[in-house]
This record gives sequence, C-alpha cells and structure tokens, in this order.
Amino acid sequence: MGMRSLLGLLLAATLSLAASAASAHPHVWITATSELLYAPDGSITGVRHAWTFDDMFSTYAVQGLESKTKGTFTREELTPLAQTNVESLKEYAYFTFARADGKKERFQEPVDYFLDYKDTVLTLHFTLPLKNPVKPKQLVLEVFDRSFFIDFQMAKDNPVKLVGAPAGCQMKLERPNDGTASAQKLNEQTFLNGENSNFGMMFANKITVDCP
Repeated sequence: MGMRSLLGLLLAATLSLAASAASAHPHVWITATSELLYAPDGSITGVRHAWTFDDMFSTYAVQGLESKTKGTFTREELTPLAQTNVESLKEYAYFTFARADGKKERFQEPVDYFLDYKDTVLTLHFTLPLKNPVKPKQLVLEVFDRSFFIDFQMAKDNPVKLVGAPAGCQMKLERPNDGTASAQKLNEQTFLNGENSNFGMMFANKITVDCP
C-alpha cells in the first residue's frame, strides 16, 4: 500500500471516527509547540507549529514505509506522508483558531511543512500564514480539536515563542485542565444529541498576546 493511501486511509478512518459519537475521549495525543511570527513592522504574519504524535499513532503511520535504514526515516522519505497530513488537516481548519481584537482571522494553506522521526515518534512541522497580516492590541490563538478526538497538549518547556514580536508584547498561555476523566463519563447520548459538537473547546490551549 502506498504511503499516501496508507495515511489517507488512516486519517480518514481517524477523522470519520472523530465525527461519530464514539469520540467522547481522545484517540490521538499531540504534544505541541507554537511560534507566532512577526514582520518587522510588528504585524503578525502567521504561526509555526510543531506537533509530536504519540507512540501508537506514530508507529501506525510509518507502518509499511520504505526506508534505507531499518527503524529510521529521513525527512525525504517522510515527504509524501507530510503532504497527505497537511492536506487532510485543511478540512479541520488546522485545529488552529485566531482572533485579532475579537475578529476571526483566517489562515492560508500551510507552507514549509515536513515530518521528522526521532525516538520512534513523528513530529509534523508546518507554518500557517495568516491570509491578512494583522497588528492587533490583542491576539487570541486557540489550538484544539472540536470533537476531542485529538488531545492537544502544549509542551512543558517553551510551549510558545514570539518570533520578532515588538517590545512590550506580553504572552500568556492557558492550558486546559486535564479533563480526560470527565470526558469519559459523559454518555454517548449527549454526543448524539449534538450538544457537544464543540466539546473539544473545553480542552483548548489558549494563547493570548497583548501588545502596547
């Protein structure tokens, strides 16, 4: 099975499950770091993400991939997988939601994306350029999966960096309380009723940047 079809299949299965009622708790875990990118004039131009997948998902995703050296994969060998990955994220708005002074901002398609494989886990790196660079007093960036099929946790160390931000910008990160246990207690019926179609918002990682 080709790499594209393997990952396409994997993501399709994963994401169609995510859309079903059975997703009261996560099935894929991602440890994330984010960099907010600024232009010289102080406007925000985009976000650079690095998402490290859990062992199980990583193992599954690289199954059957050809590699020169057993057990390791070069960035080149992972290129088609990276492409499939970012293409399939489009439908989910890249799990990244931005508001500038309360106004919803949109992203263009990812650039500079690649996967690397280290210590048996895959990390997807990609940059999301903003459709229109903005210079807000306050930017709020949230990373989450509405269906809570994927559990995003910001990395313990240096989870968020401001790259080239104007002096005086203050950043704070609000992490979700680990609510996995309560998520599992919610019965499937609540999900079927659609009351929790945005259930994942409870588990959003919220980055707020205030600039003078």
